[in-house]
Formats: sequence, structure tokens, C-alpha cells
Amino acid sequence: MAIDVLSGRSLCLHHSAIMERTMAHPRILVTNDDGFDAPGLAALKFVAASLGDVYVLAPAEPQSYVGHRVTTDRPLALTQTAHNEFHLAGTPADCVRVALTSLFPNIDWVLAGINRGGNLGADLYISGTVAAAREAALLGIPGIALSQYIRKGMVLDWERSREIAGTVLERLLAEPPAARTYWNVNLPHLENGASALVVDCVPDNEPLDVRFRRDQDVFHYTGSYPGRPRTPGRDIDRCFGGAITVSCLRV
Repeated sequence: MAIDVLSGRSLCLHHSAIMERTMAHPRILVTNDDGFDAPGLAALKFVAASLGDVYVLAPAEPQSYVGHRVTTDRPLALTQTAHNEFHLAGTPADCVRVALTSLFPNIDWVLAGINRGGNLGADLYISGTVAAAREAALLGIPGIALSQYIRKGMVLDWERSREIAGTVLERLLAEPPAARTYWNVNLPHLENGASALVVDCVPDNEPLDVRFRRDQDVFHYTGSYPGRPRTPGRDIDRCFGGAITVSCLRV
């Protein structure tokens, strides 16, 4: 059972009306922040196709680290790439806004990812992937952000990521969150043949490893993602330790 990161109370209560509508054969919007041609998006589309009807609206260009930025001061160009698949000249949150309000009616779930790299702890505030799920929740649609943590020196197997993501999504789509909540899922980078537990946990509130090397008037970021501070039992610690972390969040 997921826990409210503020109060410790359970958030993800079943809503029977939502359950009845979304469990039969849901209409699933798939988006991301790595761009429409990213391998993680292809992996998520594959998984989503086994769970319902898939509709795609993803950014035309990579939009990593844009957070919850939205575009209101210029037009957003839409391009169709396949049946029920489009890309948009905007951010992940833009994609969700356009899809849910104008392009695809009656979407039941929004899935964002699979992001190349983890979105853990403080990453929640800068991640476009997580922002897409959060925007869905703001608009009243259940959202799930999925990210693949990558360990330095290890080859990433997207087929393995698909398998892990499919297991988690089957569970979560059967347990829709309460209103104005959304899920953040991080997949561990496993050794060949290794298995992982799914754990519900609280996002860490430690800061990122923020360090810079100064070269006169130029600053070079030198922080270490795997060397960041972490709290035992929270999402960074558990995912780095090989668990699939699931956090239920509230907008």
C-alpha cells in the first residue's frame, strides 16, 4: 500500500467507478520526455498495447529536465507519425494537455516513459516524465511515470525493462489511485538473470549532489548521480539496491 509522503496515511484507495471503467479495456495515452523516437517510448508502447488501446502524443524533440514547463506563448505544431500516434513541438506537460483536452477523448490512463535514467527523490521536481503524470492527475486522469535507472558501465536491456514495467503496470492499472494522485515508478538496473522485488516507498527528500568546477567565468557541473545523498528505506536507497520502487504522490 502506498503512503502519503506528508502524513503517512494511505492514499491509493479504490474508487469503484474508476475501477469499472479502466479495468475492462482502458484507453491509454503514452508520452515521454526523451522524444517520440526514444527506445524507452517504444518499450512503453509495447507494454501498453498488451493492456489496452494505445494513443501516443510525445514531444518532437528531447525535453529532459524541463520539469512541469508548459507553453502558452506560441503555437504547438502537431505531426502525425502513425495511426493514433503524433508528436508535438512542446513539452511533456503540453503533450498531456493537448491530448486530454483536444486530441484523444475519453483517455483512461496516462503513461509517461520509460525514461532513460532514474527519476528518484529530488528528480521529481525537474523531470518532464514525472510532470506528464502529474499534469494528468491535475486534469483528473490517473497517471504513471516510469523511469529506468542506469548503472554506469552496464549495458541497458530495454527488453528486460519492458518485462519489469509490464509486471508493475498490470498491478497499478488494477488499483487506480484516488483523485489527484499519481504514481512514480523506477526500475532498477539488474544484472543478467537477477530478479527484483516491487516496493512501495516514500520519495527521498535529500538534495542532489550539486557541485561545480569553475573555469574562470564558466561553471562545469561535476555532481555524481549515484553518489547522491540518500535516506535508508526511501526510493533512492531501494532502487539503487535493486528494488522496483513505486511511490504514490499527491498534486
